[in-house]
Amino acid sequence: MTPISPGRSRTATLASAVCVLLVTGTALTGCSSEEEDPNKGTNGVGKLSAAEIQNRTRTAAKSVDTVRLHGNVVTSGRTYTLDMRLKPEGGIGSVTAGGQTFRLLKVDDELFLKADAKFWGQADGGAGEGDAKGEGEGAPDAAAAGKLAEKYVKVPEGDPSYKKFIGFADKDVLLDSLLTLHGTLATDGHHEQDGVRSIRVTGDQGSGGTLDVSLEGKPYPLRLVRAGKAGTLTFSAWGTDFALEKPAKDETLDYEGQLPTS
Repeated sequence: MTPISPGRSRTATLASAVCVLLVTGTALTGCSSEEEDPNKGTNGVGKLSAAEIQNRTRTAAKSVDTVRLHGNVVTSGRTYTLDMRLKPEGGIGSVTAGGQTFRLLKVDDELFLKADAKFWGQADGGAGEGDAKGEGEGAPDAAAAGKLAEKYVKVPEGDPSYKKFIGFADKDVLLDSLLTLHGTLATDGHHEQDGVRSIRVTGDQGSGGTLDVSLEGKPYPLRLVRAGKAGTLTFSAWGTDFALEKPAKDETLDYEGQLPTS
């Protein structure tokens, strides 16, 4: 991320001055200065108040169906690394926590999880020998864990993992919880995020979070640093559609034990 130097306006003024031709006392034709107005050619939100910018970016985020977000979120002392693509019907992507990575798929109210055998080997109250449905005691043995690793496992709605992870694949819930800065809002200059010009909004001078908002096209959020060192997320692919469908029956298993709590 590259901030726009505060010295640009001084440089522009100097450049304009040296364009004067002393021989005739007239300005040299064709000589131009660097643009002094950082909002020229933008969507104009850089001229608004911080509160108005935050409202505009929330409205822009809700105006399109799809987005990709990736980064990390810290909650209840645990760090989750996310790479999710979301739309109103659900989402798909990966989540990493505690050194374990798994695929997460939500279609309407159904949640599916796909992980390797090591993940399933940590299950509490999981499957017994040769049983992928969790009728035995303790974690699945190697054979059962291997069968689970090959499938999308449907997460029961009553399982604690359902409540924990369903929000990671719900566009409206996730964005509503993320796109809010805390404390007194202010703007903090013009910047760039992946080559896109942005205006930065802060809460309580950054302690309440910072949000970079696009100055090109719609004022989509581009990068969020959450308050209290609770993670950093970037947003991209706004409005870019992607396929989302339930896995085939032969790729799916129900898991009647409790999913890994670790």
